[in-house]
Amino acid sequence: MRIGISYIARPGRTVWDDGPGQSVFFLVKLLRALPAIEDVALIDCGPEPALPAQAKALFPDLPLMAPREAAQRVDVVIGMSGGPDAEWLDHVRARGKKVVYLCGGEPDAQWLGPSVFQRGGYGSHAPRCDEIWVLPKDRAFGPVLEALHRCPVHEVPLLWDPMFIDRRIGGLAARGRRFGYAARHGGRGGTRGLRVAIFEPDGAQAKRCVIPVLACDMAFRAAPDAIDEVRVLDGALMQAHPSFSFLRNSLGVKQAGRLHLDGRHDFADYMSRAADAVVAHHWRDDRNVPHLDALYGGYPLIHNATWLADLGYYYPAFDVLSAARALVAAATRHDAAQADYVRRSRAFLAGLSPLSPANGARYLQRLLHLTAARAGRSGDAAAGRRSAQAAFADREMAAFTAARRSGTSSSADTCPRAAARRRPAGSSC
Repeated sequence: MRIGISYIARPGRTVWDDGPGQSVFFLVKLLRALPAIEDVALIDCGPEPALPAQAKALFPDLPLMAPREAAQRVDVVIGMSGGPDAEWLDHVRARGKKVVYLCGGEPDAQWLGPSVFQRGGYGSHAPRCDEIWVLPKDRAFGPVLEALHRCPVHEVPLLWDPMFIDRRIGGLAARGRRFGYAARHGGRGGTRGLRVAIFEPDGAQAKRCVIPVLACDMAFRAAPDAIDEVRVLDGALMQAHPSFSFLRNSLGVKQAGRLHLDGRHDFADYMSRAADAVVAHHWRDDRNVPHLDALYGGYPLIHNATWLADLGYYYPAFDVLSAARALVAAATRHDAAQADYVRRSRAFLAGLSPLSPANGARYLQRLLHLTAARAGRSGDAAAGRRSAQAAFADREMAAFTAARRSGTSSSADTCPRAAARRRPAGSSC
């Protein structure tokens, strides 16, 4: 099975500050480790037909194809980053290929955002896919998406891997910068003044800085020693807006000279030099790469993401008072509890790995179902061949899962095609 994933390189952006772009490469890593996957490529959907240098360093052999080439070379197209041309999708489906839309962003924001925030959006005719895949956060939208796109909707797991942030950390260390929360010597008690960063992009109704800013101000008024400063990233774009200007000027933390508006920065770079805590808020979009990066770095994460309720410092919904209390608690207790905080966070993050057997099995199951359905409409002989291939893939998946769980084998050991792709020319098994 040959897989093509849509990808758009965004001008002026790097992989470090492009969460949706990172998710593409997390899926590439998962697919390359699976049995029954012969090849994985990216399909260029943007103005810059080249991978970012940061991704190229980690995936030097990952092809980036023009759509015309991909139409000849892939069996399944997964739409993720960037929107493939609708006529091209019709063309590849007419050739017997399968098309999946992996909906990573919140669906309602994709419908409403372009009009509310006066920006461009991706428009295409609705029945362009064979399946829609959604993350757990968007399961409630399943019936709407099924009605709109007239195809089945299935849930797949969120993926996260430290490969990008680890590489970024290494680059920062080479310049004398350290990523990761630094507890005071001995983890002594007492309130610590935190440098808070707010990374909400303020370009969609799902993620705005207002709740985090109000929480920081309430925490500051209750416990001034808990906050050294508050930095609102992407806030520089809003400073001229009358409503935001009125809100900002009314805040005690602003009047004390501790509120700063900044531009866009990548997470690891900014945290390594300007902040040691993150306050976040979302509305029905609680799967965010910066949240996971914060947990990975051991930083206090004050958040309202229910799926992370047992991690970080959780507050419910729009409860600003609870968010302020959580921030003060982090300033008071985090140093003493950091070792356990990091241990629990890392254990949780391991379950999101592209190399997790459970995650691999879920994606392979969907792909086998998708391609088996294709074979079923292609005649008895083709269906028989596909059925045999699916049975073989099931056996390989069982061996792959057992080996991963025992920790005795790498993905290349259980996936001969993957091993062959990585084997130097001229070498043998």
